[in-house]
Amino acid sequence: MIAGVALLWTTAIFGRLSYLQLFAHGEYMARAQRQQQRTIEITPKRGIIYDRNMHALAMSVPVKSAFAVPAEIADESLAARLLSGVLGVPQDVLEARMASSRSFVWISRKLPPEKVEAIEALNLKGVYFQDENQRFYPKRDLAAHVLGFVDPDEKGLAGIEYQLDSQIRSKSEKIVVMADARQRWFDGGEAQRERGANVVLTLDEKIQYIVQRELLAAIEKTHALAGSVIVMNPNTGEILAMSNWPRFNPNAASEAPAESRMNRAVTALYEPGSTFKLITLAAAFDQEITRPDEVFDCENGAIYIAGHRIRDHKPFGLLNVSEILAKSSDVGAIKIALRLGAPRFYDYIRGFGFGAPTGIDLPGEGKGLLHRLENWSAISIGSVSMGQEIGVTPIQLITAVSAIANGGTLVKPHVVQAIKRGDRVVGPDMVNAPGEAKRVIRPETAATLRRLMEGVVLNGTGTLARLDGWTAAGKTGSAQKIDPATGRYSPTQLIASFTGFAPISNPAVTILVSLDSPVGLHEGGQVAAPVFKRIAEQVLSYLDVPRDVPLNPRLIQAAYKRQMASEGAMLEDFSPTDFSGQPDEPPAASNPVAPDKPTPHAPEVAMATDEGGDISVPDFSGETMREVTEMCLHLGLEPLLVGSNLATQQIPEAGANVRRGAKVTVQFGNPPPPAKPTRTARTARLHSRSRY
Repeated sequence: MIAGVALLWTTAIFGRLSYLQLFAHGEYMARAQRQQQRTIEITPKRGIIYDRNMHALAMSVPVKSAFAVPAEIADESLAARLLSGVLGVPQDVLEARMASSRSFVWISRKLPPEKVEAIEALNLKGVYFQDENQRFYPKRDLAAHVLGFVDPDEKGLAGIEYQLDSQIRSKSEKIVVMADARQRWFDGGEAQRERGANVVLTLDEKIQYIVQRELLAAIEKTHALAGSVIVMNPNTGEILAMSNWPRFNPNAASEAPAESRMNRAVTALYEPGSTFKLITLAAAFDQEITRPDEVFDCENGAIYIAGHRIRDHKPFGLLNVSEILAKSSDVGAIKIALRLGAPRFYDYIRGFGFGAPTGIDLPGEGKGLLHRLENWSAISIGSVSMGQEIGVTPIQLITAVSAIANGGTLVKPHVVQAIKRGDRVVGPDMVNAPGEAKRVIRPETAATLRRLMEGVVLNGTGTLARLDGWTAAGKTGSAQKIDPATGRYSPTQLIASFTGFAPISNPAVTILVSLDSPVGLHEGGQVAAPVFKRIAEQVLSYLDVPRDVPLNPRLIQAAYKRQMASEGAMLEDFSPTDFSGQPDEPPAASNPVAPDKPTPHAPEVAMATDEGGDISVPDFSGETMREVTEMCLHLGLEPLLVGSNLATQQIPEAGANVRRGAKVTVQFGNPPPPAKPTRTARTARLHSRSRY
C-alpha cells in the first residue's frame, strides 16, 4: 500500500512537471520575465555636428540619472524628503513617483556632477545611478539658430537637430533591469546600442563668431528690436555664417522665449524696400530695354500711377540709370518697371526665386509673399519695383544677390556639407556633388549690375560700406513697416538693410545685414552698411582673399603704430636712433602691411574730337581694379575685369579709338618682382634691423 501510494504520488509529480515544462513553459516564462525584468529606454548618443573645419559645435556627453527601486526602500517618505532637499523637487512629487512602481522609477534624469555627489552622500538604499547621454553645445549661443536644440529625450526640436533628427539620433538605447523574488534590483545591461551619424556643416566657426560679434555691436548701438546677418559663398551656395538677434543658449533652450529661438534668417517675412531695385534693373538690362547711361526724368520726386501719387525720398530731377540705383530713386525705378511691363517683370521675380522656398536644408523656411500676376492691381508694378507689396525672407534676398555676384546663376543655399558614419558618407556630399543651379540672367547683365552696385558704394547711398583693401558692390534698403494700429506704413519703424558682395571681379562672399526698427539713425546706408564693412573686411582677411585696391594709408599708419607700441612694451625706454642722433625711419621688415601705392586721382583722359565722337582707350597698365573702373565710367566705357591685383594686359590696346559704351577687357595679375637691392642697400637694412 505504501509503495502504491508512493508510485501514484511520483506519477502525479512527474506528470505536473511534464505539463509545466512541455506545455506551459512559454506562458510561465513570459510571466517570469514580466515580474523579473524591465526594459527601460534611455537617451541615445547623438552624432556630432561639426563646422566645415571639423570643430565640434554640438556633441553628446555622458551624464548620470538617478532611479529608485521602491521595494528596497524602507522609509519612502524619509527618502523623498532627503532627495527633495538635494534636487529641489517637491516631496509629494517624489513620493508619487515611488508609489507608481515597486521595481523601477526615475527620480531625476541628467544630473549635474554636484547633485550626483550630493545624492551619493545620502547613501540611500534602493537609489541607483544609470549612465545616459545629454546634448551639449560647447560654443553656447554660437550658431544656435542653425544648430537648433533637443528635448529631454534627445529628440531634435529645431534647426539641424530637427531637420536631420532621424539620422543624428538613430535608434533609442535600452537597458534591462533585473529583480529577484523580493523585487531587489541586481543586474542591468544594454539591450541595444547604435550611434547616430555625424554632420559636417558649411559654417565656419570663426566667421560665425565675427558675424555674431558685429551684429551684437550693431544692436547695442542702434537699439534695434531684431536683426539678421548671413554670409554666403555666391559661387557654391554654402552658408558660411548665419546669425540672428535675439539669441539664445541651446544648452538651456527651454528658458528662452520662442521669439529668441526663431531663425529669422529663413523665416522672417519683410518688405525688402530699395534692395529689390536690383531685381527691377536686372530684368530691364536682361531685356535690353534700357542702358546704364540712359537718362530718366524723376519728376522732382513724385509720380502718379492709376491716380495714386508716389513720392520719392528726395526730389530728384534728371538721373541716368546708374544714378537711379546709386541714389535709390523710387520714381526712376517705377519708370523702368513700367517700360518693362508687369508680365515680364513677374517672370523675372519668380526666376530669382521669390514667392517660393529656396530649399535650404533648415526647417521652417518661409516662401515669401508674391501675389499672382492676375491679382496685381494697377499700382502693383510701381509698388513692387521699389520693394513694397512683396514679402521676402533674408535667405531669398541673399540668394538672388548671389546670382548677380556669380554671373547670373541662381544656386541653392545649403548649410549641410556632408553626413557621415565614420569615414563613410551616408548623406548629401556637397563637396563632390554641388547643389542645384539655374541661369536667371545673362552674364553681361550681371556684369553691368555689378558695376552699378559698385557705384552705390563709391558714390551713392552705401558709401559707409566701402572697404579698405577690396572692391565692393551692394545696395541699401530702408523699408517701412506696417503700423498694426493704423494699417499704414509707419514713418518711424523701418527695416534697415544692406546686401552686397566683394571683391567685384571674383566675389568670395555675399553678405546681407538686416536690422529691425533701429532707433535714431534708421536708414540702411547709415546703420546696416557699416556692419557690412566691418564683417566683410574681417572675413576677407580671414579667407586670405587677395586685395584689389590699395589700403588706406591711415590704416597702415595705425597698424605700424600698434606694432611699435607692442615692441615698445618690451623695450620700454629704448628709442632707436641713427648715429647722427636723428630718429631713424622704420625698417622695411617691421611694416606690417606694405601698400601697393598711394591712391591716385583718376587721370584726365582726353576724348577724341573727330566726327564720330570716338574715345581713345587709355593705358591701364599698373592700375588697380577700382582705378580702371572709375576711368571707364568717366569715359563711358564698359569694363570687363579678369583676375586680381594690378592691370597687366588690355583689349583693345592703349590708344585705340572705340565708341561710347564699348567693352574693354582688362587682365589683372601680380606686378613684376622688384629689382634685387644693391649690396649697400642690403647692408643699410641689416644695420637698421640690428638696432632692434
